[in-house]
Amino acid sequence: MDLYNALSLLLVLAAGFAYLNYRFLRMPPAIGLMVLGLGVSLALVGLAQLGVKPVLELARVVGSLDFSALVMQVMLGFLLFAGAIHVDTRRLGRLRWSVGTLALIGTPLSTALVGGAMYWLLPWLGLPTPLLYCLLFGALISPTDPVAVLSILTKANIEKDLEIKIVGESLFNDGVGVVLFVVLLEMAQPGSQAVTIGHALRIFAQEALGGVALGIALGLGAAWLLRSIDNYQVEVLITLALVAGGTALAHCLRTSVPLAMVVAGLLVGHFSRLDPVPSNASQDYVNKFWELVDEVLNAVLFVLVGLEALVLPITGQIIGAGVAAIAVVLVARLLSVWLPLVGLRRSGLFTPSQRSVPVLTWGGLRGGLSVALALSLPASAPRELLVGITYVIVVFSIIGQGLTIGPLVRWLGVGKEQ
Repeated sequence: MDLYNALSLLLVLAAGFAYLNYRFLRMPPAIGLMVLGLGVSLALVGLAQLGVKPVLELARVVGSLDFSALVMQVMLGFLLFAGAIHVDTRRLGRLRWSVGTLALIGTPLSTALVGGAMYWLLPWLGLPTPLLYCLLFGALISPTDPVAVLSILTKANIEKDLEIKIVGESLFNDGVGVVLFVVLLEMAQPGSQAVTIGHALRIFAQEALGGVALGIALGLGAAWLLRSIDNYQVEVLITLALVAGGTALAHCLRTSVPLAMVVAGLLVGHFSRLDPVPSNASQDYVNKFWELVDEVLNAVLFVLVGLEALVLPITGQIIGAGVAAIAVVLVARLLSVWLPLVGLRRSGLFTPSQRSVPVLTWGGLRGGLSVALALSLPASAPRELLVGITYVIVVFSIIGQGLTIGPLVRWLGVGKEQ
């Protein structure tokens, strides 16, 4: 019943916050829900300090949820498939060099820059941390969160090519970040032997290449089934089975769930737009179903991120470190975007607009994925410190960057109306 009660609480709060945001705040849904969740959490923290029993029980219910497992093993696959199925694959194909370079080169570069800077910075704040754990922090905070990007950035009225570039990067760079995180975490385990390059490549092949291969198989199989029938109830069931069964299979095969679901979603969406056999009505039902799934799960996720403030041990010193880390992460993001794009420009493969770099930098939002990875750290790590810093960055990213990306787009003149 604890799990049922916790999920019921999240749904009730998500519905209530969505209503309040729509009627009064008028913020983008993801931002409004998180602001309300964070505000309620901070108020409840004050009541908990006074020993109010209902608040203490609520904190127990929220604390009973395994945030990391809920996001990584349950929600993420559905959210990524729902986002990927609506992506314009033809436009994404034209931008493959920039998207691939930002994911495969930019993410490791950002990991190294953030890790090195935090290793130097934290001792100045009285929080000395081993280099390996600083690099772990870099790996979990460097990938832009596809859920946050899809739910916020696509509503910023941004130029279509630039939107596809940022969304495409966010869909793929989390796979690279998770592989880096897994390798570094294995190196950080007490008593672990040195991880060789060969071992790291095997992990990459199993996680990343295995995830892509599984996604291709699932996507092509589901697309063939969908093109052979014209019944929206069966089509919805097939896509649901793809995500639920594909997620379970990816866990069994120890491959990347995010990459598998992104590739499967891209293929299903692509083939559904190529003169499909099913009627437009059936295709419309499937699209609207996944739009609804996306909105509901996004609402629950961002309310949950806001409520995490109720149970996370965040002190004033950690908040100070988090504020300093915001600047570090933004500078690392700028360099990890600018340097790869300069390389592409010189090679002649891609000619980026000068105005795209600031939008790519500021639009690199962090969200629940980073918090989930931080919460998966073992007790042997400086877990409370890294979780607290991660949470501060995520709150700033979703609220601060999310609310200002629209004005930045208009100021730079890269909106759709141009």
